[in-house]
Amino acid sequence: MAALTAALPLTAPTWADNYPNRPITIIVPFPPGDGTDLVARLIGAEIGAQLGQAVVIENKPGATGQLGLAMTAKASPNGYTLGVAQVANMALAPSTYRNLPYHPLKDFVPVAMLSTNYLAVVTRPDAPFKTVSEMTQWAKAHPDTLTLGTTGTAGLQHLSFALLAKESNGFTFTNVPYKGNGAVMTDLVGGRIDVAFPSYTAAAPLIASGQIRLLGITNPGRDARLKDLPTVGESVPGYGAVGWYGIVAPAGTPPAIVKRLNAEINRATRQPRIQDALHAMGLQPVTESPEYFGQLIDAESQKFAALVKDIGYEPQ
Repeated sequence: MAALTAALPLTAPTWADNYPNRPITIIVPFPPGDGTDLVARLIGAEIGAQLGQAVVIENKPGATGQLGLAMTAKASPNGYTLGVAQVANMALAPSTYRNLPYHPLKDFVPVAMLSTNYLAVVTRPDAPFKTVSEMTQWAKAHPDTLTLGTTGTAGLQHLSFALLAKESNGFTFTNVPYKGNGAVMTDLVGGRIDVAFPSYTAAAPLIASGQIRLLGITNPGRDARLKDLPTVGESVPGYGAVGWYGIVAPAGTPPAIVKRLNAEINRATRQPRIQDALHAMGLQPVTESPEYFGQLIDAESQKFAALVKDIGYEPQ
């Protein structure tokens, strides 16, 4: 037994060094062409070249991203099946769905973050407020009057705005859900809603043309590449709300494999051409440890769980 125990430290690294010796599959829980899919293909191609193995993107859309993640959770924990996680299906879903087919902290091991993106508080040009501070003051003076267009109830846009209301010492608003950002922007430009909370990238063309007005972005600090954009946190200290993408593996995936994948993904994300491509999508590249990613998932899950309880939303 002693001889076997002594041999383990020698055999484990050798096994890890041989990984991967066949193609790796990354399950994307959204359709081809979706933002999540584009990021996965971009990073997947790069790490495939680095590892000398094909990285296959397998799209498994359904149930707002839950189907693909459930498949990832049930896969063999051998490093050959990974999944793309994002804030909605990992941090929001546990509090907004009754029967989630996976547990974000128990059924997965975090591997690496890929990128973040921020939202933008935008309004129509003739709105009675021109800054975030003016908006919060107006909303407090006119209870239940402010209308917010979002892509769905209890999604990232809705809950991030609810967090803004909470951290502004409370104001009330009416969420108006739409089937997509295009419809939201159409009604905002048409004056049928007061504010919207899309990604900045989605709103930028309309901001540039003067059809809508930017009040602030939700990044915790100013974007180093777009320093003129004010942040919401400058009016509401401490406020920040970002979306994020990351790679997860089934629980039980060997730590040596997770460490190898983390190193390769971070190496890929640091490549200038990859960073340029992510920036072109309106994303901020991120290179962090598995531990950091796990702590983020935990913290975000707790934040949104408390928020869902505060606003009285009943899980569906």
